[in-house]
Amino acid sequence: MNLKRWKSFDKEGRDTTTRGEKVKAAAIPEHVAIIMDGNGRWAKKRHLPRVAGHHEGMKTVRKITRIANRLGIKVLTLYAFSTENWKRPKLEVEYLMKLPEEFLSTYLPELKAENVKVQMMGCKEKIPLHTQRAINKAISETAQNDGLILNFALNYGSRDEIMRAVRNILMDVKNGIMNENELTEEVFHQYLMTHGLQDPDLLIRTSGEIRLSNFMLWQLAYTEFVFTDVLWPDFNEEHFLSAIEEYQKRSRRYGGLKSEEQSE
Repeated sequence: MNLKRWKSFDKEGRDTTTRGEKVKAAAIPEHVAIIMDGNGRWAKKRHLPRVAGHHEGMKTVRKITRIANRLGIKVLTLYAFSTENWKRPKLEVEYLMKLPEEFLSTYLPELKAENVKVQMMGCKEKIPLHTQRAINKAISETAQNDGLILNFALNYGSRDEIMRAVRNILMDVKNGIMNENELTEEVFHQYLMTHGLQDPDLLIRTSGEIRLSNFMLWQLAYTEFVFTDVLWPDFNEEHFLSAIEEYQKRSRRYGGLKSEEQSE
């Protein structure tokens, strides 16, 4: 998809000549989550340092954010750095911690102009202060936007998230804030880092790996999965549209039956 063609949308977002418009005419997932994988392999194939792949992947984040926004997707959650990624070489981790600052300082004016709202889920305590400042600035300056929510999962791990939720629930029960008999799935969700967001409709993972890697284990219970061999730096608007089209072919039953089967 040529980004210039998306710029030709009129105020109502109409351009019937584009593939994107055809996709928009069908059911669009409201929340798309992406495990952005393959930066290191992309760099290795080109005999470049791993950090070059991460930098190229940052450009892909911009492309996918723009097309998601134009398609009318409400939430885009990107798995940027996991709680397990600290095990990587120190220099690589330091570079990865600089990327959010570089991305947001470069593209924050564009995000603001595009009405994108920046959010983050994950544990900030371990994140360097310079990274925290860049994220907090972006969150603050886009807080009033009501378009696409760009949600970065940074220093995030689902098991850690669930354990924190359980501890907080136990503390609230102990302090008399909550009655244990009132605990439901809906109440539990309020203790998760995704409180205020609906569960993802679609999960995309790039690079050919077929696993969740400790990502949103609770929230992905009924999410549709699309896996692609494309490495994240090579993932483009056409690939994103293909994933949406695949989602649109699925029948989402949430453990039930299709309406026509129920009537039989």
